[in-house]
Amino acid sequence: MIATILASSMAFIDGTVVNVALPALQNALHASATNIQWVVESYALLLASLLLLGGSLGDRYGRRSIFLAGVLLFVIGSSWCGLAASITSLILARGLQGIGAAFLVPGSLAIISASYAKDERGRAIGTWSGFTAITAAIGPVLGGWLVENASWRWIFFINLPLAIIVITLSLWRVPESRDETASKSLDWQGAALATFGLGAVTYALIEHSATTPEHRAIIWVVGLVGTGSMICFLFAESRSPAPMVSLHLFRSRDFSGANLLTFLLYAPLGGILFFFPLDLIQVQHYSATQAGAALLPMILLIFILSRWSGGLVARYGARRPLTVGSLVAASGFALFLRPGIGGSYWNTFFPAVAVLGIGMAISVAPLTTAVMESVSSREAGVASGINNAVSRIAGLLAVAVFGLVLSAGFNRTLSRSLAQMQLSPSMRQSAEIQRSKLAGAQISDLPLKRAFEEAFVSGYRDVIWISVGLAILSALSAQIIQRKKGT
Repeated sequence: MIATILASSMAFIDGTVVNVALPALQNALHASATNIQWVVESYALLLASLLLLGGSLGDRYGRRSIFLAGVLLFVIGSSWCGLAASITSLILARGLQGIGAAFLVPGSLAIISASYAKDERGRAIGTWSGFTAITAAIGPVLGGWLVENASWRWIFFINLPLAIIVITLSLWRVPESRDETASKSLDWQGAALATFGLGAVTYALIEHSATTPEHRAIIWVVGLVGTGSMICFLFAESRSPAPMVSLHLFRSRDFSGANLLTFLLYAPLGGILFFFPLDLIQVQHYSATQAGAALLPMILLIFILSRWSGGLVARYGARRPLTVGSLVAASGFALFLRPGIGGSYWNTFFPAVAVLGIGMAISVAPLTTAVMESVSSREAGVASGINNAVSRIAGLLAVAVFGLVLSAGFNRTLSRSLAQMQLSPSMRQSAEIQRSKLAGAQISDLPLKRAFEEAFVSGYRDVIWISVGLAILSALSAQIIQRKKGT
């Protein structure tokens, strides 16, 4: 239990704690806004596209073995991240972390399922979920403190002692297990097509602002090829003897509805989790520790209320709480429109974070239940893996698309502000050069700095409006899920 909790916590924390460190590493490595998007996206891309393959490898070659391989890759990637001397090196290292996480995350739950008797398994998984939620809450706060008092590099080095404990406990106490009935073939073709397709589409979205016509043409080609690869992925999965994604599961109305809702609800959540710390640190001038703690109310509300919301399914079915939860989440996203620049956290961001937390708390447990009850118990593991991958793909694409939206809004507002300002030629040139850093631009002139901050808030509000719309659509998609029998 301790081994799986610590290993999963490393992967979960690194998915969010890096957001708090983005402003610091942007300054240290002289990175653009596009560069820091890739710091997050390289990790999310490899994790999302290889997650299901990681579970299949564990079933075939041994869950402990693949779990340990994942931990080892993750800690090597973490060490590389901490030592990275350039933004390119950091992006590559984050990709290696993503591969490691794709092996260890599904292995964690598989090891628990194999290690506990059926009557104890639910309590064991609940314990694992509870403690990983606590570590996910503590992680950004600890990460912010390390960024503020030591260095952003320590958010990666902290994984080394944790990995040593996990490896020692796993070799000492965790038994090996595998699925003897698992298919002997692995869906390498599906994994390659999914990784390339998602990667190419993400690249096209993030690198949209190419400076030359030739580069823009290349980006369009890459995007189209990526889209074609995703279509080929679906075709390959429909014909594979051991598909990474079992498409027949989507014949279930409840399964399709639950995964559509997952995508529509987790996309705006992923976007907010990426841009919110940037707003707090670069525009509102919070410390890294304060920014890390800003989302604590949301995480704690999800942790406290999830057991209660899980009981709503037995009483009302999944459709009603998912509809209500999504609409409450939409209200939470809408409250992020209120703050401008300045003001107390409790009057500006806390109401939005709290309402969003309540909406997500109402939604998370019923959503998981809807997924698991939409398929037979024999396919529950596959269904859970697909739903997990959908939520991560939603966040991956959201950061890319929202970055495009925010950048467009930022540039539009900044251009309008610069046209009204009396700037010297050198100051205007400096502003143009630093556009790509958004609110992270290093500018000493206070009125010009304010213009950059206001432009960021304007672009960020465009992102929030889209988030509200997606959350409302997720409430509508809940109507696909069938009503509770007898109601």
